[in-house]
Amino acid sequence: MAEGVYLKLVGARLRGQMSYRTSFALQCLAQAVNQLAELAIILVLFDRVDALGGFAVSEVVLMYAIAGTAFGIADLVAGQLDELPALIRTGAFDVLLLRPLGTLAQMMASDLHLRKVGRIVAGLGTLTYALGHNDIAWSAGTAALAVVAPASGAVIFSAVWVAANALCFWIVDGQEFANAVTYGGSAFTSYPITVYGPWLRRFFAFVVPGAFVAYYPALALLDRPDPLGGPAFLGWVSPLVAVAAAAVAGLVWRTAVRHYRGTGS
Repeated sequence: MAEGVYLKLVGARLRGQMSYRTSFALQCLAQAVNQLAELAIILVLFDRVDALGGFAVSEVVLMYAIAGTAFGIADLVAGQLDELPALIRTGAFDVLLLRPLGTLAQMMASDLHLRKVGRIVAGLGTLTYALGHNDIAWSAGTAALAVVAPASGAVIFSAVWVAANALCFWIVDGQEFANAVTYGGSAFTSYPITVYGPWLRRFFAFVVPGAFVAYYPALALLDRPDPLGGPAFLGWVSPLVAVAAAAVAGLVWRTAVRHYRGTGS
């Protein structure tokens, strides 16, 4: 029953956005251009250097493509959570509590921006290119990993989005911290973690499990040892990390909502 309601809400949003097709197409194009602009930055870097963190340009582009696709999917699904601080401050979040539906699902279905598909399409195009321009020993395992890695990364990014924004229930101006973790995590995962300092690498690789979005899966696809000495199996456990991250995010969200007391207005 609840699933049907969510689908109707999402469907109504999507039909409204598709009413102006030219505007929608231009917005999708703008999202794709933004995604490819980040790729251009990487290519400019390689005009100055031969390797980045010990990785060639095609290998870095592979990591970027996995991360970019994953972030695009997560942004489409969970990006609406950026509106949570405003809902809490104005008391509008109380309205969600009055409905017989889950608050998290309501937030995610509240304002789905279909234009973000442009970012996903650009990411998938880059990923297809990167897979074809790296020396990958194709097998059933690597083919499955090439498909599963962006999906697992999207779940990890979405979990981070949920957990980071849930802190806004306790921190009045927590949006800046949430943005630093979500959008900052996107920037972090686009490059090999070997380019970062030890403390930043530990935080964004394991506290926020960003290394499991693209870095470790890319190592597995390329059949490369980890320059930092990590075991090879880390390249294959992103789905498990995604499940764990989603479970933690769900726990954080439920705890936050349970302790929410409203604005008093």
